Amino acid sequence: MLGTKEGIALAALLLALNNVVKVIAYRKTIPLAESAMVIVLTIVGSAVGASLLVAAPESLVSVAVVSIIALTVLGERLERGGRPKRAAAPPLAFAAGATSGFSGTSGPLKGIALRNLELDRFRMAGAASAVSLAGDATKAAIFADAQLLGPESLTLAVLCAPLMLVATFTGRKLNRTVGERGYAILFWTVMCGYSARLLLA
Repeated sequence: MLGTKEGIALAALLLALNNVVKVIAYRKTIPLAESAMVIVLTIVGSAVGASLLVAAPESLVSVAVVSIIALTVLGERLERGGRPKRAAAPPLAFAAGATSGFSGTSGPLKGIALRNLELDRFRMAGAASAVSLAGDATKAAIFADAQLLGPESLTLAVLCAPLMLVATFTGRKLNRTVGERGYAILFWTVMCGYSARLLLA
């Protein structure tokens, strides 16, 4: 309804607000020391990508979104069979931030970057919340400064806030009840579903 640029800007704002709730929910399991580099590189990548999006023509942004989705899905498929590598986390974090800033689509890349840190699932959820908040807040600030967020965007964000609260705490409860194998299956199912939704949207 809003066009590619405005849609990405609104998504950044909504995700930033949702990630505030997630950081509160997982505040006791955020591994700041382990994820600090990923957070910093995600912020840098998000700033670079968001600045490029503001300056780019709408048609280029649309082509880039489709291309980044395809590369992300390919990268996810290649990584799935391999052992996590901690050294791969920083470049993946920068790439996730940059692609998210420019296209709004970095879910699988960010997830793979964090899985390479080999955290347990609660610290993984905490790290994902902190990384996502840092990246989305960076993007939202840049997009707001570029006037890509209008009054309609702010109204919609306020209306979505109650849904974010319910969804976040429901997800945390599910995280506490599912086993490790079930969690791994759920993680990759969400990653594949996220990618498929983006490809088919």
